[in-house]
Amino acid sequence: MKTATQKKDFVTFSPDLRGEDPCANYWMRQVTFRLRREVCWCWQERGTQAPRSLAALPPFSDKAATSLDVSRFWLEKQDFYASDPTAKYLTEQLTAIPPPATQKGSVRGSFGWVVSELELDEVATFVLALSLVAGFDGSMGSVIATCLNDQTRTQPNLALAQKLWDRPEELLSIADTFHPLFRYGLATHNLHRSATETVWDAPLVTPSLVARQLLSPAGELPHGLVPMQGKDVAEHLVETVRLAALRLATAGEKNLALIPVIGPKGCARSEIVAAIADFNGKDVVDFQGEAASLEDGDYLSSIATVCWLRDTYLFFSHEPAASTGNKHPSSRQNLPAHTIPAKVFLAIGERDQLAQLPANLLLPAVQVRPSTYEERVKLWQEYLGLKAKGLDSVIAETARRFRFEKETIRVVSEGLKRLPKAPRAADLVAACRAELDSDLSELASRVAPRFGDEELILPHKQRLQFQEIVKGMESLTEVHYVWGTGKVWNEGGIAVLFAGPPGTGKTMAAEILAAKLDLPMYRIDLSQVVNKYIGETEKNLKRVFDAADQSDMILFFDEADSLFGRRTEVSDAHDRYANLEVSYLLERMERFKGLAILATNRKKDLDEAFLRRLRYIIDFPLPEMKERERIWRQVIPEHADSSELDFTFLAERFPLAGGNIRSIVFNACLQCADDSGQAADDRKRSLTMKQIVVAVKREYDKVNRKLPPQQYGAYAKLVEGLELE
Repeated sequence: MKTATQKKDFVTFSPDLRGEDPCANYWMRQVTFRLRREVCWCWQERGTQAPRSLAALPPFSDKAATSLDVSRFWLEKQDFYASDPTAKYLTEQLTAIPPPATQKGSVRGSFGWVVSELELDEVATFVLALSLVAGFDGSMGSVIATCLNDQTRTQPNLALAQKLWDRPEELLSIADTFHPLFRYGLATHNLHRSATETVWDAPLVTPSLVARQLLSPAGELPHGLVPMQGKDVAEHLVETVRLAALRLATAGEKNLALIPVIGPKGCARSEIVAAIADFNGKDVVDFQGEAASLEDGDYLSSIATVCWLRDTYLFFSHEPAASTGNKHPSSRQNLPAHTIPAKVFLAIGERDQLAQLPANLLLPAVQVRPSTYEERVKLWQEYLGLKAKGLDSVIAETARRFRFEKETIRVVSEGLKRLPKAPRAADLVAACRAELDSDLSELASRVAPRFGDEELILPHKQRLQFQEIVKGMESLTEVHYVWGTGKVWNEGGIAVLFAGPPGTGKTMAAEILAAKLDLPMYRIDLSQVVNKYIGETEKNLKRVFDAADQSDMILFFDEADSLFGRRTEVSDAHDRYANLEVSYLLERMERFKGLAILATNRKKDLDEAFLRRLRYIIDFPLPEMKERERIWRQVIPEHADSSELDFTFLAERFPLAGGNIRSIVFNACLQCADDSGQAADDRKRSLTMKQIVVAVKREYDKVNRKLPPQQYGAYAKLVEGLELE
């Protein structure tokens, strides 16, 4: 319990409001006494009798006149301090209370430690206390406004400090942007309030997070900063940790130091950062606050200052996504102030993101390699625990198909362990799919398979090739990781080419593969990928393959000849970059671990070097008569009556591709439904040769092909008078 004497020993205007640091309390008391003394003078200066109540404040006066009279009243002000009982008492208090005997033993990060560490003189210490107390004591605002003779200014500034300090000329040293108070983020003066505002008028503020640290150095961390504990890392990472820790230990203390930690999403970044800190005997905190706060450079500077004061490393563990703009401190405008000597680790996904960072602040990057297949298998077994029993083959396949890192596997496993029963293969795949965040929305569209295996009608040779593709994708896990081909072939997937005229089933075959292999399928939008500007096509291709690398999927490149065309003789910069794009594409295709399907109508236009790298090339020819008849029968809708149709005649007389036949049947159905006259609830609809033959005529008209009447045989009269004018 505090005694009466202790209660009188106030620090600020508000009773019992004090910090844990004795040096801070002394200097905040200095500020309070000087403000009280200035209020006494304001009564005198403004020609008003001070009331007996010390709680009253003097009225405001003409500001310009007051400023002009500063010199005239200077000697009178000094006499007032010596003669007025209250002012004299306050002046005596300023000299009667000595500062702490020593500041060398102050706790790191406290007000006293800062004064000692930065060797602040008395005027700088006073300005820091003035800036600090204004944010500490909520009752200061009106007093400050009175002393500044401006009711709109409730925050201190250097002009007020000059009024309060006995040697005002000493404030000139503080009006320097690179003074330690501002350099280290201990105080800020915001000059954006008005275009005409000077450094003397700008509000002087100690950020609230910094103020709390200075006053309570052993207190809790700011919200959003979570302590990280030192962790053991895998054996292959030990040397990486040691080298990074030694480099960081020798880094200078004058500026911000940025340490990029490069690796795939969910990798062992946290373990490495915690191990580096532990190696150097430092604490480290992970920023887990709101993403919106990363837009605020002042806030980032505040937490960097707090970490410097506490001698703690700072880690931004969430890497930026391509679609989130600048919501990550990895761009120039979203970094703490460069003059704050904090050590900041940044999670980075790709090395090319380093170009966004100031080179003079970068330390050598810490590279975290992706986990291997064997490591992923062990992680799944470890995190699933007892739930992994009996799932060895499923885990093996999942570890290949989903290239997740440690943290992601842990999160997915925790969800699966909550299932009441042992997870099935379908549960594991579904949980992994839900965790994917592939960003292909601008460059590709998701395709929902529409066809079953029985709908693909191909010649015998092509059908065998198709089945080999299915078998090959299903065998990748065993062949790569049991037989040992993964290292030689870079754990690559399969790339195939579907070549043939339009409508021969290339897209249908791709969708059937997606259904049979249970893989998501994306159609690459070449209008978005191919760009006339130099280097942009390669960037778009990189985005596509980077997004697809996380898990097995099907990438379907339609009209692939426009992207995978022959390399040309180099005649200018555009030719050189076009060839580089094809070379880059070939290299990424070899490393792609899923199924890449290219479809083209012009196989001869494709680059030969690219064709050699394909696992399978399937030619989709125009169907023969027997195949056409099967297609005609197959494409009839389930609830349509086709008993009147002559399928043999249609297949024999009209050498059409499957896509054309499907279009003809659809158009005929539209016409039959319109004039059938059958009851609305009758589920059977009748297709007649009249509608089919007319639809055939229209299909040929679309491509400007005219068939002789005898081609229609006995049905020639049905198309009489249908010629397009």
